[in-house]
Amino acid sequence: MDLLLREYLPILVLMGVATGLGLVLILAAAVLAVRNPDPEKVSAYECGFNAFDDARMKFDVRFYLVSILFIIFDLEVAFLFPWAVAFGEISMAAFWSMMLFLGVLTVGFAYEWKKGALEWE
Repeated sequence: MDLLLREYLPILVLMGVATGLGLVLILAAAVLAVRNPDPEKVSAYECGFNAFDDARMKFDVRFYLVSILFIIFDLEVAFLFPWAVAFGEISMAAFWSMMLFLGVLTVGFAYEWKKGALEWE
């Protein structure tokens, strides 16, 4: 039983440190937080409209384009990491399929760039 407890000791220490650090950070944020934010902090951000406006107002489609581009390239990175980790053991078919995948994404990115989807006015 003593051996079993010694094997779990590092996990218990890690859980204790993580819990303690989390509590310290939450308490520090509660103590040090600014209570009266300036107008710049409560203004519209990222999505381009005020948070508490009419839900039926017009919405610029460029925000959707940026979010779709982010999701596409975020997924590309999610596929690239496992491929890069297993790069030494993959076959030539796996290599060329990833090159085809990257080629399609590059062509799509070039098309979006040429069409001006990345330009902001």
